[in-house]
Amino acid sequence: MNYRHSFHAGNSADVVKHSLLIALVRALQQKQGALTLIDTHAGCGLYDLGGEEARRTGEATQGVLRAFADSNPLLNDYRAAVQAVNVEAEPHFYPGSPRILAQLLRSQDFLILNEKHAQDAYALRGAMRGTSAAVHERDAYELWLAMLPPRTPRGVVVVDPPYEQPDERARITGTLAAAHRKWAHGVTVIWYPLKDRATHVRWKEQLRGLGIPKLLLVEHWLYDADQPGIYNGAGLFIVNPPYAFTEGLPPLLEALRAALAPEGHRGEIMTGWLGN
Repeated sequence: MNYRHSFHAGNSADVVKHSLLIALVRALQQKQGALTLIDTHAGCGLYDLGGEEARRTGEATQGVLRAFADSNPLLNDYRAAVQAVNVEAEPHFYPGSPRILAQLLRSQDFLILNEKHAQDAYALRGAMRGTSAAVHERDAYELWLAMLPPRTPRGVVVVDPPYEQPDERARITGTLAAAHRKWAHGVTVIWYPLKDRATHVRWKEQLRGLGIPKLLLVEHWLYDADQPGIYNGAGLFIVNPPYAFTEGLPPLLEALRAALAPEGHRGEIMTGWLGN
């Protein structure tokens, strides 16, 4: 596996993804019924921002450190989640989705984590020690379908692959179609990078073709014009987002855009529905 998230932990994509994930789970928790939270590509769970990999890219300086320098109270929940794994005011460690989801668990909720790669799965088990999380080491797409429907009526599946394989988007599309047939009312969150706009437009049309009635897209474009051949931003597809989440989304997205805009750029975070 060439991709290692330790090079990218705490970047702008993480800030947006984790801010929205916290808001989404909290919105679902407005009802007392239990939730099952499933992370198909869990990674290591906890990352050292002072480590060689993170320092080599410096991506956290344009992500989590910008969020911590910002004073907008709409980012307080995100900052608190990061601060929970740190002692000092400036973050030295960054919590991956598994550690953030574990912070959100109520006594009635369940957390299922999966990481296919043995080295990262070993690190994940260490990072989750002392929590109630169940850790699996399986193919992500096989596990996604195997866990549906979950033992609780409601839940969230988080799909966050590295997009190294040429068929990654096709596997997501096919698995999402099968998952929706098994669990039509379930909430699914799919993270994706934005590099080539044409590739992204084609994928959106393929997902639209699935006919899922409630499929929300969030796109965070960092630059005011596309930068060829480099990372231009990231986004989320969210199946069946609750109303309490979508209602509060516009001000949160504006806060994220303002905090993460690169110098000399305004950036843009846009949303829309893909459902037919």
